Amino acid sequence: MRRLAALLLMSILLLSLSSCYTPDNGSDLQSNTGTSPTDTTEENTVNENSNYTPSVEYDNVYPQHEPYGTGIGAMPGRVVWAHDPDSVEWDGNGYWWNVSNFDEAIILKMVNDSIASLGGKEDVSEGWAALFAAHNSSHGKSGGYMAGQKIAIKANINGSAVFDDDTSGETKMSYTNPVLLKALLRSLVEEAGVAPSDITVYDVSRLFPDYMVEMCTEGNLKGVRFVGRDNGVADESAPINWSYEFSGKVNYLPTCVTEADYVINLANLKGHSYGITLCGKNHFGSFINGNAMRPPEGANLHQWLTKNEMGIYSPLVDLMANYQLGEKTVLYMLDALICATSEGSSITGENSKWQQTPFNGDYTSSIFVSQDPVAIDSVGADFLINEPIVTSNNGALRDNPTVENYLHEAGLVGNAPSGTVYTNGSGNTVENLGVHEHWNNSVDKQYSRNLGKAEGIELIYLH
Repeated sequence: MRRLAALLLMSILLLSLSSCYTPDNGSDLQSNTGTSPTDTTEENTVNENSNYTPSVEYDNVYPQHEPYGTGIGAMPGRVVWAHDPDSVEWDGNGYWWNVSNFDEAIILKMVNDSIASLGGKEDVSEGWAALFAAHNSSHGKSGGYMAGQKIAIKANINGSAVFDDDTSGETKMSYTNPVLLKALLRSLVEEAGVAPSDITVYDVSRLFPDYMVEMCTEGNLKGVRFVGRDNGVADESAPINWSYEFSGKVNYLPTCVTEADYVINLANLKGHSYGITLCGKNHFGSFINGNAMRPPEGANLHQWLTKNEMGIYSPLVDLMANYQLGEKTVLYMLDALICATSEGSSITGENSKWQQTPFNGDYTSSIFVSQDPVAIDSVGADFLINEPIVTSNNGALRDNPTVENYLHEAGLVGNAPSGTVYTNGSGNTVENLGVHEHWNNSVDKQYSRNLGKAEGIELIYLH
């Protein structure tokens, strides 16, 4: 009886943990209290026998296909999406990044709830513990985070100090949300037990705004270190080895990465002049090659993003697989509080309010987290190409399914469409990086695991 009671209590806790998209057969999305389908037989059976009917047919520009690859993480293939309209209070005037435009308490709660759900836990500290343990286990190690281990956070500061050494941050272009970064740091320090002095935030292609550094190193965050192109040091013992031979400068990882035990990939959900930029492309700011202002151009990487072809080699997959980058990554996060249509576009109140459900003319006010780099970028790709505000302002993405080439290469990495044999940069062939697929439609936003399948993506919606 005691065991039965314990099982019943655990079921209740899991049911209260998260929510997944459930359509109301109308145009609005509702959160349905209950856990998304997992890979247990009982829950799969329940969902396969449900009365779920898609609101609309498949309406994606990307061709529909079965899941490619195998989901990874504490909850394999899980992507958690936290959405709270009250997190953003911007009236559309002035700079989008002004900290008064955001509610730090709400954003911290979004981060903590997301981490708990991603780890399959109710408590954020237990969530962090589950993420570290799952990451270590997948690399043949036991246990979780240990005091003294170092964490490198790759932020996306692409819009700051693009053309000069201005560290004011006063630009309308996009970069990592300062309040979200602070919330992530607080969660690591307050909930995961990481010492601030063991955390480095970096982007060695840009300069961090002074105000951001100040707000993220005060109080209990004192000791957090920031590394930009002005103080990044190349580790010349750690060149990036590509899986495909092409011309370009030799690229070295910064010492803050090679000395780290873990990496957190904090990217932006945004369009790009080449289509999309998510966690995969975020590492274009993770290497040093002598071209201080434009390392990716020095590396000759952009040629692979402009071909508009499927079935070709992608350096993004090499970065996702790299033994110092992807293999060290314990968490992937997409900053989707306010989204830009492209990396060089000014963010305004008009072009950052999305039309698709559940935003309906409001800011995206969201964050996404996952331990599966392929799954989170697949979800991000679906959101971007199905958003009229983005595609109407970004011709490179509009009606262009080839921007997902790297996701096909990553999902099928063991037998890549291009024929490339991808390695981890240290001589080991890569067999799996995560799972890639597309949602069933832009209204319901359901993936295979949400629909009771044993493999695929599971999108958990926290609202």
